[in-house]
Amino acid sequence: MVSFNRRIVRILEETGAVEMSVLAEAAQVAAAGERSLTDHLLEAGRFREPDLLGLLSDRLGVPPVDLTRVRIPDELREVVSPDLAKAACCLPLSKVGNLLTVAVSNPYDVVKHDDLRLATGCELRLALALEPTLRKRIEQYYFAREQNLAQILDDVDPELELGRLGEPEEGIVDVGGVGGDDAPVIKLVNLIIFNAIKGKASDIHIEPFEKRIQVRYRVDGELELAMEPPKRMQNSVVSRLKIMAGLDIAERRKPQDGKFQVRAEGRAIDFRVSTLPCVHGEKVVLRILDASNLALSLDKLGFEEKALNDFREAIASPYGMILVTGPTGSGKTTTLYSAVKEIMTPDANFVTVEDPVEYQMEGLNQVQVNVKSGLTFAAALRSILRQDPDTVMIGEIRDTETIEIAIKAALTGHLVLSTLHTNDAAGTISRMVDMGVDPFMVASSTLLVSAQRLIRRLCPHCRDAYDAKPERLLHVGYTQAEVDQRRPIYRAKGCGRCTNGYSGRFALLETLPVSEAIKRMIVDGHSAIEIRNRALEEGMISLRRCALLNALRGNTSIEEVLRVTLSDDRSGLARRMSEAAE
Repeated sequence: MVSFNRRIVRILEETGAVEMSVLAEAAQVAAAGERSLTDHLLEAGRFREPDLLGLLSDRLGVPPVDLTRVRIPDELREVVSPDLAKAACCLPLSKVGNLLTVAVSNPYDVVKHDDLRLATGCELRLALALEPTLRKRIEQYYFAREQNLAQILDDVDPELELGRLGEPEEGIVDVGGVGGDDAPVIKLVNLIIFNAIKGKASDIHIEPFEKRIQVRYRVDGELELAMEPPKRMQNSVVSRLKIMAGLDIAERRKPQDGKFQVRAEGRAIDFRVSTLPCVHGEKVVLRILDASNLALSLDKLGFEEKALNDFREAIASPYGMILVTGPTGSGKTTTLYSAVKEIMTPDANFVTVEDPVEYQMEGLNQVQVNVKSGLTFAAALRSILRQDPDTVMIGEIRDTETIEIAIKAALTGHLVLSTLHTNDAAGTISRMVDMGVDPFMVASSTLLVSAQRLIRRLCPHCRDAYDAKPERLLHVGYTQAEVDQRRPIYRAKGCGRCTNGYSGRFALLETLPVSEAIKRMIVDGHSAIEIRNRALEEGMISLRRCALLNALRGNTSIEEVLRVTLSDDRSGLARRMSEAAE
């Protein structure tokens, strides 16, 4: 490997593709065994993976292979064993007669290749892949969760009954592994949870169908299939989760909600559990509340400078109401927590009312809603206002009673932060009026209304630059001046470091400060579209505009912009989405 690293360094020196100081640093890191040379160059952002792979392939005379787009037949596991693949750092791709095609990161490691020939009895045809992607793909092909699942299912008793699940654990459940003497259903549930945490999923969906059940994870806003356990384990898995969440395992006809906490990778993680009776059994959805993924800093959320300044100006006010709107899973709660953390001081009283309390924060008085005991949002808010609060955060405004109390609190010297389910900022004002609130009260109490979405970030290692048609750029919302600049536009490609070309998400924020002009429009009963147009004239940056600016910067793709945001002119969206697919 040392000699091969030297060969790579020499190639890069000759081509002048990277500075000598960077090469020296990468070689030193590789010699110390911290990571491979190519891995360091990619991490440092000196190359995109396709570019580096193409360069090395051309100079080494070995054809490249894109492992993210190759489907490997299952039977090749019998040709090359998992231990051999890991030891030789190779991955079988296809076998035709006596010719075995394998992906390798070092085509000059003749000793390992000879071992592979002897073990398989085949002649080899080599294809070049970069070591980080190759090792990840080997792990996926040989050692993925399906293999663990198969081992677990080998132990499953076909006659497993619900009464054999055992008693609920006390305290925190540990899901750090799937071994031990636990019942197979406990191992399976632990595996589902542990893999979701490891894969940075936000939700787990366990869905029953007529002849099968499927487990899907929501990663970066998209659902992906994780595994399909046998149908016979359906009731056992659901009952195990109900026990963990403190729910009634005998009740299968009504929806239930609960929560539990697990310990994984050395930290405690909260889960919200929701069950729903369906035609073929109960569907279970688990929301993962991992505080380690919480940014808790407005600067880290990705807002545009104008939106960030509007938001900061509003939360600096001594009283009034600030609303963050958007669909479920759009990051509203994270934004509220970040705002509270920024303004929280030791000499002020901060109280929240939530259902449930998603993240526990030092210094906050957090109230958990309990509808069964009569502690609703409205009841909790009334009690909180008798607790001498300075700032109140309401997890969600759900009814007229809650919003009326919140507005009265905002008008009597309290800063109120909350969320509401609406599509955009201007629509929120109409929504409050529709809920029965007097327009004058809305105008007098509201400081700022914002709408938020989460959009996927392009993987910096494999994003692909291309020349978009000018007419298409104009159709999606770019100005003629921006089109004339001809900056590169990027699209998703996919590599071993990302999911279908995307890696992580960031927030888009549309802020509508309630100016004097907009207050007059609210009182006079103007429509949401008229209020929106006025806000745009005053400098509001819409969600679509925020997304388009990020596409120009290479942070996301136009396809993702169209998927997440609504056109500012509210027309022609179907046509533009059709064009984006071309």
